[in-house]
Amino acid sequence: MKVLVVGSGGREHALALALSRDPAVGEVHAAPGNPGMAACADLHEVDLMNGIAVASLAAAIGADLVVIGPEAPLAAGVADAVRNLNLCCFGPSAEAAELEGSKAFAKDVMTAADVPTAAARLCVTDDEVAAALAEFGAPYVVKDDGLAAGKGVVVTDDHATALAHAAACISGPGGGSGRVVVEEYLDGPEVSLFAVTDGSTVVPLQAAQDFKRVGDGDTGPNTGGMGAYSPLPWAPDDLVEAVCASVLQPTVDELARRGTPFCGLLYAGLALTSRGVRVIEFNARFGDPETQPLLALLDPDQGPGLGTLLLAAAEGRLHEMLQQHGAPRWQDAAAVAVVLASRGYPESSSRGDVITGVSDASTLDGVSVIHAGTALAGPGPDEDQLVTAGGRVLAVVGVGPSVTEARSRAYAGVSKIDFPGKQFRTDIAAGVD
Repeated sequence: MKVLVVGSGGREHALALALSRDPAVGEVHAAPGNPGMAACADLHEVDLMNGIAVASLAAAIGADLVVIGPEAPLAAGVADAVRNLNLCCFGPSAEAAELEGSKAFAKDVMTAADVPTAAARLCVTDDEVAAALAEFGAPYVVKDDGLAAGKGVVVTDDHATALAHAAACISGPGGGSGRVVVEEYLDGPEVSLFAVTDGSTVVPLQAAQDFKRVGDGDTGPNTGGMGAYSPLPWAPDDLVEAVCASVLQPTVDELARRGTPFCGLLYAGLALTSRGVRVIEFNARFGDPETQPLLALLDPDQGPGLGTLLLAAAEGRLHEMLQQHGAPRWQDAAAVAVVLASRGYPESSSRGDVITGVSDASTLDGVSVIHAGTALAGPGPDEDQLVTAGGRVLAVVGVGPSVTEARSRAYAGVSKIDFPGKQFRTDIAAGVD
């Protein structure tokens, strides 16, 4: 098949790599892509927020499947535009993507589906926020109701910080969505669990864990994610099966009941609390950076490849695919991804800094480098020089027989790469085995 990946970040690079390893995939295309993706995909310029432009490109190249990576185009209805041209698309409709686009909508769905989650209050005024903070107490959990690129959540013991974040969310254009959700705090470790679904059948993937705060020891502000690893040797053996039964399948069934079937990647952010599993949030796409180590472990020789799996979901025949190919299989190994971010991230972002050492890192045993915020310098004698394009720049993925060995390989790769202002956490997946 011929597959078009929409997006330009680390998640999309990881998707393109995994698709290229599927024997059923003949060509991978990416729009707009990034310099790293050029090694495994043909790149095309496109405005990824323009559904008609994306759909027209897919038709022009004869794509058998369109995979939409980021949350913003999904919320903008790009998947709807692609389907309107009778093209197969992996990614939920704009209506179904509200599961990520609105925390309040997600809470309503979970309540109706009897999915365990934190108690919460939707607030639109400062007085409502103050009352909710008093009700739940510290630690305070304050979330922008809308999309915020993974940076809309504040968890703090400081009352003034919680109030200030809520005020910024309520301020609307230029600040936040105009609505804020205040929740009870959930104790226990967090887990990311992805599932591929066609709106009826749910196929869970392997669990992963990410590291959201910018600094070692989970210090500093939230980011889009500074690293991740999979599998989780400490997690309960029945975690995936239990979450599929109590969270993922009921949510998919409830959305279908409402007439907004969810076809795409359903991502459950979970807390393994002292009272049992609770949903922190839903996302409507592959997580970044969890996708990077997770897909590095997918084994297309023992089970369905990524393209086979996503096409079956897009065509509404996941059950049939499971009967024919079985469930996805994973290498008997572990993978760790360490994110290298630009100077100033997440408050600000440096661009145009020269990156060196990527080729050296990529030659190490069990190491791959995923591009996210990278670009080429452009016209001039150094036009092919790789430079930073802001935010999270690269993710170095190590694969090994254990989390400890995978971690060692990832950090060996990190040591080879340099650019001015390079920042990364030194404790990703530390002490897991």
